Amino acid sequence: MKLKDKVIVVTGGSSGIGAACVREFAKEGAKVVAASNQEADGKALAEELTMAGKDVRFVVCDVSREESVAGLVGEAKEAHGRIDGVHCNAGVWGQGKVGDFSEAEWDRIMGVNVKGAFWLAKHTVPVMEKATGGVFLVTTSVAAHIGFPSHALYCASKAALEALIRCLAVDHAGKLRVVGICPGTIDTPMLAASCAGWDKPVEELYAEVEKRIPVRRLGQPEDLARAAVFLMSDEAGYINGTSLVLDGGTMALPPW
Repeated sequence: MKLKDKVIVVTGGSSGIGAACVREFAKEGAKVVAASNQEADGKALAEELTMAGKDVRFVVCDVSREESVAGLVGEAKEAHGRIDGVHCNAGVWGQGKVGDFSEAEWDRIMGVNVKGAFWLAKHTVPVMEKATGGVFLVTTSVAAHIGFPSHALYCASKAALEALIRCLAVDHAGKLRVVGICPGTIDTPMLAASCAGWDKPVEELYAEVEKRIPVRRLGQPEDLARAAVFLMSDEAGYINGTSLVLDGGTMALPPW
């Protein structure tokens, strides 16, 4: 087991990539504290894995609120006495060009995607530093590197995370590893939501996208989860201050 007895906190841990990572971390022996604002789904996942003999608990958390993040970290410490790894995965999406967004929409997307990561780092980094160190893993996106049409705010939020990874790695050198996992087109509820309003069914849109990805398929949450296990493990001990791209070759495509 690559993560045996490691205590790992996962935000956005009730669906999509987060849920897959909770499952995979637990499978590899970790003690997982999953957090999300989707209470019913989170509790159901934790109960399922607990019944299967895994050490998984669920905490309701709104990562955009510092006091909620502090409460999550407090519960993890109370339950296990330490934190060995953090997967900062909670994220939201919004479609539009810069002129389409209100201040409320800015606050919603940046509040979860960027502020949430900042609060999580603020409250977990000192805990890991006081112990024997740890790994801070952030889910970013190829949207940080590509100018996706009508994704201005989402792209900006993900680019901010890439910068935060580098800064955290430098500021906490020798004590923490800080890494990103950078997904491309992954078959998640968020991807399905992004297809709303098109004049084609989701299945047809997915089929068209698959033809344009060099590996000729959408990514699955499990693809990300297996990579996340590696990045959390000691096997990835020299990977720091950077992101691992899992996009099936999308960013290698020329514009013709």
